[in-house]
Amino acid sequence: MIVVLMGVSGSGKTTIGTLLAQKACAVFADADDYHPEANRAKMAAGHALDDADREPWLEILNGVLRGWHDNGTKGVMACSALKVKYRETLANGMPERAVIFCLLELSKEMLEKRMAGRHHEFMNPALLDSQLATLEAPGGALVVKNDRAPDEVVDEILQGIAERV
Repeated sequence: MIVVLMGVSGSGKTTIGTLLAQKACAVFADADDYHPEANRAKMAAGHALDDADREPWLEILNGVLRGWHDNGTKGVMACSALKVKYRETLANGMPERAVIFCLLELSKEMLEKRMAGRHHEFMNPALLDSQLATLEAPGGALVVKNDRAPDEVVDEILQGIAERV
């Protein structure tokens, strides 16, 4: 089982991903930890990353996912994965359906509330509109509303994964 929890900033990827990994006895990785310093500085200054900024980062993340797959390791990665081509890069070199993408959805109002109530090392809340505009519908992905208790959300994700296997 390799799951990429995707969505815009504030959608709960890290919170849900950590709990999902615990319940599934899997490793957890936060894609933000793999950003180069230049990307971090750009986002902290309120500037959206472009595809050229993201490509090397996505290649690194693909290496993490491929390592999990090659070693038979169950893993959960929290990653925005906003565009189809980003998701293609993440899953590149692995068998079809080796990676399950799960979009965490929330209303814009709830996203803004969550982002206002937290401090993120480099994700500027001013970038939310940019992320929402960039998000491309994930065909074939599991889509889950993250508007209730984390345990309930994780249970729905695990049920959705079980139905796909």
